[in-house]
Amino acid sequence: MRHARWVLWLGLALPGLAPAQPATASPTPARTDAVFAMLGDRVITVSEYRQALNVAMRKKYYHAKPPEGELAQFQREVGDDLVNRTLLEAEARRRGIQPDRSRIAATLKDYEARYGGSKSWEAGKDRMISAVSQQLEADSLLEQLERQVRQVRAPADKDARAFYEANQSLFVEPEQVKLSVILLKVDPSSPQAAWNAAHAEAKSIHARLQKGVSFTELAQLHSGDSSAARGGEMGYVHRGMLPQSIHAAVDALQPNGMSTPVQVLEGVAILKLDDRKLARQRSFVDVRERAGDLWQRAESDAAWKGLIAQLRRATTVRIDESNFLPLAKPSTPARPS
Repeated sequence: MRHARWVLWLGLALPGLAPAQPATASPTPARTDAVFAMLGDRVITVSEYRQALNVAMRKKYYHAKPPEGELAQFQREVGDDLVNRTLLEAEARRRGIQPDRSRIAATLKDYEARYGGSKSWEAGKDRMISAVSQQLEADSLLEQLERQVRQVRAPADKDARAFYEANQSLFVEPEQVKLSVILLKVDPSSPQAAWNAAHAEAKSIHARLQKGVSFTELAQLHSGDSSAARGGEMGYVHRGMLPQSIHAAVDALQPNGMSTPVQVLEGVAILKLDDRKLARQRSFVDVRERAGDLWQRAESDAAWKGLIAQLRRATTVRIDESNFLPLAKPSTPARPS
C-alpha cells in the first residue's frame, strides 16, 4: 500500500512496511526544537529534517552505510526535497486544492484492519492516526497539484516535428544482426572438467564446419538451444539484446562468417552471422506519434520543474547548513615537477 510507509516513519515497526518520504514542515517549530530552514515565514525544524534524512537513508541504502563522500551531498538533496515539498504544499493550499477525504478515510480504515490487533498499533494509535492523517492530506494535495500542473496541451504537428529535429538520436533504429547458433549447454555450476569437455567438442564441430559441413545439420544434431530445430536460426536481434561477449564475436564477422567457440553463461557457442542491417535514422513520418508523446512528456516535466523553480525564486529560503557534513573539496591535479 502506498501510504503504509508512514507507519515506519512514525516509529512503529510493523511488518511489511517500506521506508518513507520526508514529512512536510510544521507551520511553527516546537519551542525546544532548533530551526533547520526558514521559508519566508514558514519553518522546518531540525527534528523534521532529521526524520526526513533517516527515512530517506533507509529507503536508499536500507541498513548499509552510505559510500564515503556521498553522505554530504545526500544530506543536501534531502534538505532540498523537504524545502520543495513544503513550498508545493503551500501552493496547493493557495490554489484551493482540497485533500481527498474519502481516500484518506479508506486508507486509515485499511490501517485499522491490518494492524488493529498489534500491540504497537494500539499503544500509539491516537498519535499514529493524527500524524498519518496529516501526512496523507499533504500527499493528496501534492498529488493533485502535480496532476494539475502537468496537464499540458496535446502536441501539434509542428511540436512533434521540432522535437524530432532536435532529438534525432532518439529515433535511430539500432543495428540488427541475424544469427544462427550452435550451443553446447553447460550448467554454470558445473566443474571445470565439464567446461573443458564442451570447449573440446565445440572445437571439433568448428573444424567440421570449416571443412564445409552444414551449419544447419550440426545445429540440429548438437545444439542445446531452442533454435536447434530451426537449424540454429535465431532471427534478427538488436544490439544490446545479447551478452557483450557475443556482440564482440559477431562484430568481427562478415555475413555468412562463423565465430570460433565462445564461452557464454549457458555453455559454449559457435555463432554464424546470416545478415547485418546497419543502424538507420527513422523518418519523422514513421515516428510522428512517438515524437509527439515525448514532446508532451518533456513539456510536462518542464512545467513541474518550472513551478518548483518559480516558488523557490519567490520565497526567501534560509537553510542552516551546520546540519550538513562539509562537501569534499575537489582534488587538485599534481603539478609536474
